Amino acid sequence: MRSAHSTSLSLTRIAASTLVAVALLSACGSKDDAAKAGPGAGAKMPPPQVGVITTKFQPVALETELPARVQAIRVAEVRARVNGVVLKRLFTEGSVVKQGQSLFQIDPDPYQAQLNAAQAAVGRAQANLTATAAVVERYKPLVEANAVSKQEYTNAIAAQKQAEADVSSAKAQQRIAKINVDFANVYAPISGRIGRALVTEGALVSATEATQMALIQQTDAMYLNITQSASELQSLRKKAGGKGVGSAVPVTVVLDDGTVLPRQGKLLFSDVTVDETSGQVTLRAEVANPDNALLPGQYVRVRLAQAELPAGILIPQQAVTRGGQNGDTLMVVGADNKPVARPVKIASQEGANWVVVDGLKEGERVMVDGFQKLQMLPPGTPVQPVAWTAPNANNAPAAAGNPAQQPNATGAAATNAAVSARTPANGSPAAGAATPGQTRQ
Repeated sequence: MRSAHSTSLSLTRIAASTLVAVALLSACGSKDDAAKAGPGAGAKMPPPQVGVITTKFQPVALETELPARVQAIRVAEVRARVNGVVLKRLFTEGSVVKQGQSLFQIDPDPYQAQLNAAQAAVGRAQANLTATAAVVERYKPLVEANAVSKQEYTNAIAAQKQAEADVSSAKAQQRIAKINVDFANVYAPISGRIGRALVTEGALVSATEATQMALIQQTDAMYLNITQSASELQSLRKKAGGKGVGSAVPVTVVLDDGTVLPRQGKLLFSDVTVDETSGQVTLRAEVANPDNALLPGQYVRVRLAQAELPAGILIPQQAVTRGGQNGDTLMVVGADNKPVARPVKIASQEGANWVVVDGLKEGERVMVDGFQKLQMLPPGTPVQPVAWTAPNANNAPAAAGNPAQQPNATGAAATNAAVSARTPANGSPAAGAATPGQTRQ
């Protein structure tokens, strides 16, 4: 029978032999893999290509976005001008009416009776005038022959003139009665869209109280009543060195859901007086509204340029990270081709670009495309900058076939698609420009 010591010694020898065999097999496998990889296995990968733009100073209009209320360009309140009972409503509520169109019929019988009485008074006055004129004609040769006294002739002439005045007064009363008959039929004072009827058939309306019967609003064009803080307006003009923009500047309308109205309006005037209670200045713009996209009283936002910056830099919006711990930042590619985060100051928006007024110098390279390539690279990794162009540029098809321009066509599109969800990896060069949870706008 074997002892326990001999059995343990045998197991130790078997384990040692097994380890030696495994080490030899691993060494052979490493040599085979190295031979298959070839001499270029240790070469570095080329730096990733990123799209950049070169900054330059240029005159830029400082655009602001302000709240505004929509107002119809013309508003008419249809009110009663005579007393009476409404007999008929002659329009469809919510429809478009023409100027002079009949809207309501007020009971005309009392006013027709007054008109008839006025016409009779005119006839009576004219008959009296005829009689007095005949007396004057008869007395005229008699007074020359001293057959009648001059006093009687004078009285006859006075009676004729009084009869003429009575005729004029009767005709005036007849005209008033005719106007009241016409007022019994209520007409549209302007063309436009009429709302609901504010009175119904059988309602008693009063000219004394000026009972409102309907409201007509002309909506083919709209006013935009814009309000802005006076201090903000002064700040814009100060940034522009006192160089303001006059009236008739374009105005872009942004609806409640964020969509932009395809038609632009124009600024009519800017008030020169500040409201004492709110500290705001009122501006008014006008915009065409043929399809009734804007409704009276609607709340919208407008974009307009109120000052011109002599030297500003335009940067595409996708290149800027807004609202980070360091404020607004972007990536600048230095002379060593390494991207570095840079805080900047943004004044306003112009189309798809931000207007940068501080933090950049002319001739610097700003990274616009290729951010997703930096997320898997260590900090300080150099990149290969190539000129970036907008995706809708005319040379986009040609850029697709040029390897140097591929970040412009494909990278820019991928960046645009994922720009709102891009989160830089921890420790990457982009981490200084955007922290997790932030998005590039």
